[in-house]
Amino acid sequence: MVTIHLISGAPLTSHWPSIAIIILAEIWKTTPFMALLMLAGLALVPEELLRAAKVDGATPWQRFIRIMLPLMKPAILVALLFRTLDAFRIFDNIFILTQGNNRTGSVSILGYDNLFTALNLGIGSTISVLIFICVAIIAFLFIKGFGAAAPGTELERR
Repeated sequence: MVTIHLISGAPLTSHWPSIAIIILAEIWKTTPFMALLMLAGLALVPEELLRAAKVDGATPWQRFIRIMLPLMKPAILVALLFRTLDAFRIFDNIFILTQGNNRTGSVSILGYDNLFTALNLGIGSTISVLIFICVAIIAFLFIKGFGAAAPGTELERR
């Protein structure tokens, strides 16, 4: 007689497998968009500049660090900003995969639960406003810390 032993519980019924699946789903969802943003940033790098650096004896690593990365800085800023803000206010994958169970909640899930499940309109609205304020602060810090201008366009400081 053949007996089949089933694994007790599916991956989405315990904490760490749920977290891993949510992370993988987020990576799967946003990787194409991030790749397109990086490709757009790569298009900002003039081919003549890379060829001139090669003629001057720059190694591939030096060309990457000293030419490509500084010229791609605005595209990298946009990609990092989008991804960080999306990760901060994640809702869809968590709601669809676990509905916030197994300790997989986020601040957006907390706001949703307060607004629509518990009908605590004041607390839910406050959470939503706080999420907005945090997103604005994160965006401000990224832009101030990373710099928004392309190299060569910044005004000289006196």
